[in-house]
Amino acid sequence: MEGNECLEKGGGSEARLSKIRRRLHQCPELDFALDETSTVVEEVLTEIGIPWKRLAGTGIAAFLEGKGNGRTVLLRADMDGLPVDEENDVPWRSANPGKMHACGHDVHMACLLGAARKLSEIQGKFSGKVLFVFQPAEETSGGALPMLEEGLLDGVWPDGAFALHCDPFLPAGTVGVHSGSFRAASDMFDCVIRGRGTHGAEPHNGDDVIAIACRVISALHELVGRTVPPSDAAVLSVGSFHAGSARNILPDRASFSGILRTLDEQARVSLKARIRRTVMNIPDILGAVGEIQFTEGYPVLRNDPGMAALVMAAASEVLGAENVIPLVKPSMGVDDFAYFLQRIPGCYFMLGTGKGDGSEEAPLHSPRFFPDERCLAAGADVLVRTALSVLGGDHQK
Repeated sequence: MEGNECLEKGGGSEARLSKIRRRLHQCPELDFALDETSTVVEEVLTEIGIPWKRLAGTGIAAFLEGKGNGRTVLLRADMDGLPVDEENDVPWRSANPGKMHACGHDVHMACLLGAARKLSEIQGKFSGKVLFVFQPAEETSGGALPMLEEGLLDGVWPDGAFALHCDPFLPAGTVGVHSGSFRAASDMFDCVIRGRGTHGAEPHNGDDVIAIACRVISALHELVGRTVPPSDAAVLSVGSFHAGSARNILPDRASFSGILRTLDEQARVSLKARIRRTVMNIPDILGAVGEIQFTEGYPVLRNDPGMAALVMAAASEVLGAENVIPLVKPSMGVDDFAYFLQRIPGCYFMLGTGKGDGSEEAPLHSPRFFPDERCLAAGADVLVRTALSVLGGDHQK
């Protein structure tokens, strides 16, 4: 395929990264059920000579110690795939029907394993420790918090934490870095409107919960535009609505579900309070009852400005400054690496995986997502240089 012609260069390291990535790509698994994926990662770590242990079921923590005491750096890759049927016609396509690495987590793991190998080869040239974290369930309930709760950081406190993520709209061989809040917090909500059901010919004898629910949803959509400053970002979406089963009966119950995404904690708290009041007060005025339940998702992912600058400098060293792209706008997507960055200063940056030739790129989560494998060496090298920048030592001699 285009973009993979250079895999035999560089002493075969690119070819090795591609082999690992394609092996992982063929066995996508979901959530915490990552037995085969974890086994592949453990086999590579064992072959490199880095000890590892399991956490949160299928999560993996591996430590590489330098020549003496010093700083500690944490590097993380997520491991889980998505419930997507792959449409790419390549020999290494998913062998698990209905599952695919459509968000590039196979790339993330391959880059981190490549970084682990390179750092192990210069183990005697830096002081301190590197903690490699392979995390399950980023796409679902979140594996970061369970790993932390099971003692991932017991006895160690990293000085920096870093992770990369595929971006098909940046060309392979580039990275994008944002300083400050970069990924949104998410809060799911489920609402129920209850009232008196009635015959469709006699609406005056009921409460028309469908109409009331529609009023509530319309009011919710106005909240962001009227309460969040234009300089901030927030998104409220209702994606599910259920009510009734017959055209001539007004039901006694309507339900809808949605998600709130915010980049500011104050806006998050304020909007949740306003949403709750809206869902309860409008039905009350109209003679019905509104109920709401929030399910808290991931927090805001905030890149430390100093660590973002460090990543940009490290990436400029290995890729060239022209291939390091300052990202001005944050994303309203979410990632539970945010839990690491709540505890440790660090940076989550984007790894270009696009062809860069102007052709159309399949987005993340698409059944046709197809990263250019030239990204693998770039990702591994940036992780290595970033880690060494935190650790210090005589690695440049």
